[in-house]
Parts: sequence; C-alpha cells; structure tokens
Amino acid sequence: MRVPTLVKTAAAVTATAAAGAVATSTGTSSRWYRRLRKPAWQPPSAAFPVVWTPLYGLIAVAGARALDRSEGPERAAFARGYALNLALNAGWTALFFGARRPGAALAEIAALNASNLVLLRRAARTDRTAGAALAPYVAWTLFAAALNGAIVGLNRGGAGLRWRS
Repeated sequence: MRVPTLVKTAAAVTATAAAGAVATSTGTSSRWYRRLRKPAWQPPSAAFPVVWTPLYGLIAVAGARALDRSEGPERAAFARGYALNLALNAGWTALFFGARRPGAALAEIAALNASNLVLLRRAARTDRTAGAALAPYVAWTLFAAALNGAIVGLNRGGAGLRWRS
C-alpha cells in the first residue's frame, strides 16, 4: 500500500465521517430522536463512535490496499464502487437523522449493504487482507439495517411523532 493512495482514501473516508457527524450532531439529541421507540437490543449512543472510528480506519486501509493492488478497468471499477459506497454511507445518516426519514433510510441502507457486498467481493478478489478489513464494516451495516428496520416497525403511526417515512 502506497502512502499517497492511503492519504486519498483516508481523506475520502474522513469526509464521509464528517458528513455523518454533522448529521448526527443534532439528530441524536433531538426531541424527535429521543421520542422514537427503539428495540431493547440497541447499543448505547456512546457505542456508535467507538465502533465507527476503527471501521472508518479499516475502510481507508482496505480501499488503499485494493486500489494499489489493482490496475486498469479493475482499478477503475473498484474506485467507482468505493466512491459510491462512501456516498451511500453518508446518505444514510443524512436521511435518518437529517431528514428524519427512517423509512427512506431503511431503503437506502439496503442499497448500502448491497454496495458493501460488491465492494467486499472486489477487494477480496484483489487482496485478501483488504477484503478481511472490510468484513467488520459489512457486518456492522447489516446490524444497522436490522436496527433501522426495528425502529421503523416500532414507530409506524407512532404516538404523536412527526413521522416521515
């Protein structure tokens, strides 16, 4: 893995994380979010930054490794998929917390999970370590989709909430 590639993937991942942080900064403390019914198995709010920080690091390293070990059309396809994946990652946070649209966010995270699987397959085909580095991200977003789905289910027609699905 070359340093210039890692700098680029780290910058892209940092921009994604920053976009998510902006969207959640008011979202998790808002009255709207506090009033949502959540499943008993939802982790505490403090767990999310603890989980996402290393995941974002792994995404940057995996991206750099896969990019540096591929070339031509394969490299271009991975780069496009990587960019799309990061856009979908940021998009979920904007939909769920920013727009307060858990139903739309659920559809979006389904697209993110499909993108994750394609990205994981491409990365692993190019570099097994890159694929392994993406596996925790794939697992976490599958869990996040289940959590998002549970929140949608628990809050359908929910008691005075400004629900926009």
